[in-house]
Amino acid sequence: MHIVVIGAGGVGGYFGGKISNSGQKVTFVVRGQHLENIKQYGLQVKSIDGDFVTQPFLVTDTMTKVDKADVVLICTKSWQVAEAAKSILPILKEDTMVIPLQNGADNVEKVLSVIDKKYVLGGLCKIYSKIESPGVVSHFGHPPEVIFGELDKSKTERLEKVKHVFDQAGFTGTISSDIHVDIWSKFMFIATVSGLGALTRATIGEMYENQETRSILKDTAQEIYEVGVAKGVNLPSTIVDRIMDFIDKQPYTSTASTQRDIIACRPSELDNFNGFIVKEGKKMRIPTPTNAFIYSCLLPMEKKARNPLPSKVI
Repeated sequence: MHIVVIGAGGVGGYFGGKISNSGQKVTFVVRGQHLENIKQYGLQVKSIDGDFVTQPFLVTDTMTKVDKADVVLICTKSWQVAEAAKSILPILKEDTMVIPLQNGADNVEKVLSVIDKKYVLGGLCKIYSKIESPGVVSHFGHPPEVIFGELDKSKTERLEKVKHVFDQAGFTGTISSDIHVDIWSKFMFIATVSGLGALTRATIGEMYENQETRSILKDTAQEIYEVGVAKGVNLPSTIVDRIMDFIDKQPYTSTASTQRDIIACRPSELDNFNGFIVKEGKKMRIPTPTNAFIYSCLLPMEKKARNPLPSKVI
């Protein structure tokens, strides 16, 4: 199969790298120095499960050079999903499958705004990973897993084909019975720890062990639950407690990628996380005071990251 990976950051670099290393035909669409280093040296993956270097079939920043795809993994940031979906239109064939793997609750909807639903699967991943340096991806926590499924919850032959690719690559591929619930469950975790983590500059363990911040984490998750249920997602009534238990089990020093982006003054997924819940809450008249406070406090930093002041010329 030909697997096209849009973006080779922590997610795309790791999962695409593993697929490439298993002998599959993999194309990475990536930009900048990351592109140049992968072309010259291969993609280097440093992993707690074992390091490797892989030479993908193609590494390019030009979609016209890319062959038709069997599977497209969209691994950009959430705010780039619609643009990425538009870019892959020329490489779709009748049976191409498109799977967005970003954090966030509405990435499928962004893809569907551009691409016919027959191509689209829902997806998410579980991993702690990042770009360590151009051409080098670091996997430093959590057993890697991709969860994916049909949007109508059906079981299809094409899901098994994707699972086979993931199994051969050596990471867990899980077919979901309700991908919308799985997406929102992951979103509840990541949005809860990301915003407050950026605001406090604390690790997940530090936030959880402190009674006050642990209470804020739970309030954040509860608001996300209420918005999700109002949007028709079949979230179980126990999900908030389960997410809190999951947070408790994370490595003490863990931080979320959005938290790291905000602290480093890089554009982040703030609008797609806490900001999304605030906006959806307003639409449905559901109060989201905790998410609104976190979002409002971080918004000036987000605006600064996206519109930096020009350097003063002396």
